[in-house]
Amino acid sequence: MSLHSAWLLLLLSVCAGVWSVPIDRNPSPTEAPHEEEKPEENVDTGLYYDRYLREVIEVLETDPHFREKLQTANTEDIKNGRLSKELDLVGHHVRTRLDELKRQEMSRLRMLLKAKLDSTNTQSLQIDHASMLKQFEHLDPHNQNTFEAKDLELLISTATKDLENYDAERHEEFKRYEMLKEHERREYLRGLDQEKREAEEKRMEELKDKHRHHPKVNVPGSVAQLREVWQETDGLDPHEFNPKTFFKLHGKRDPRPAPFRTPLEKVYNSKNEEDDMMEMEEERLRMREHVMKNVDANKDRLVTMEEFLKSTQKREFNNPREWETLDDTKPVYTEAELQRFEAELKDKEEELKRRAETLRQEQDLLHERGKALDAQRKEYQQAVLEMSQRQNEQPAAADAKQPPTGPHGELQFHQETNKLEDQGTVHAGKLHSVPQQNSTQPLTSDDPT
Repeated sequence: MSLHSAWLLLLLSVCAGVWSVPIDRNPSPTEAPHEEEKPEENVDTGLYYDRYLREVIEVLETDPHFREKLQTANTEDIKNGRLSKELDLVGHHVRTRLDELKRQEMSRLRMLLKAKLDSTNTQSLQIDHASMLKQFEHLDPHNQNTFEAKDLELLISTATKDLENYDAERHEEFKRYEMLKEHERREYLRGLDQEKREAEEKRMEELKDKHRHHPKVNVPGSVAQLREVWQETDGLDPHEFNPKTFFKLHGKRDPRPAPFRTPLEKVYNSKNEEDDMMEMEEERLRMREHVMKNVDANKDRLVTMEEFLKSTQKREFNNPREWETLDDTKPVYTEAELQRFEAELKDKEEELKRRAETLRQEQDLLHERGKALDAQRKEYQQAVLEMSQRQNEQPAAADAKQPPTGPHGELQFHQETNKLEDQGTVHAGKLHSVPQQNSTQPLTSDDPT
């Protein structure tokens, strides 16, 4: 048993399948193939520390001592933290790499929290310290530099706890998806006239009927369903089906488990308009839960060879009944739940309208303030322009009134003085010439002389 087939299967079994696709398509019907296996594909668990979890697993897997202890450890040892104490005995290079991974994870979490705080108005919103501390549950935040046994214990326990709630959250998400789809369908039909609405309702019903007509789907985990995988996926003779060999072929997790992929392909096709891929994922989840319920006897989320072989002895294993798909079961929601969901949508819509109106008013106010500021800016620019023009006119006027200067900067008044003197001489000559002209004129007869 490897680290991936035990501990990682325990942590990731809620989001992965029970079996995987084999490497050898033509093994002997009695023995499992011994060829070297290809690396397993990773599936995102959906955890916000998914990458950190996987990197820690990969590093621990490189230590021979830890791998040896894992082979003898049971599920309880893994879950209660006893296996974590073996961390003190791993190689120095492993501890150094784990220390580096923890420091990187601490740095990543600090950056995320800082970005979250920067994106909110911390002055008007109260900080949820409990939610912030929850981000560090999968490691010891008091020791930020080294990876210790407590870090491994916290990582295992936190991942196990978080993944236990995975199924319930997925079912709730699917329920809300189905209610939203029905709500949008009703709103769409409500907006059509009677003739178009009747035609659209008929078309939708035809699509539903088309989706319901599919080949028979055997119950997951039944002998009929496993023989399909044995024949179609493994390429083996269905008459030579052997449960023990089947478990050895498919005893590891697979991101797209073959036992579930085969029946799902009978019901869903992404190219068909009538097939909803979200419903296919919900169907896959239901199938996996059904298998785990009937096979995982001790409810530890780990299927052992003993549990699998014991499940093949149950009456349900040989029951050839057909699997009831989502179309055959009752809706995942009630009409009352749909009405509450629609009321919730209406409240959210009203809240968005109020926020939109508030933003519109704020935008109008900012627009008016912008216009006032623009007017003030223009007045200021005009005042600056007028002041600049007056400053340019004052030196010109001063230059016009200043007397001329000589080559050495001395003032020159003689030119103006000469002009004044010449003008004075002309006026004086005119004054003297007038009497002379009068003296030469002849006397009139009225002259008394």
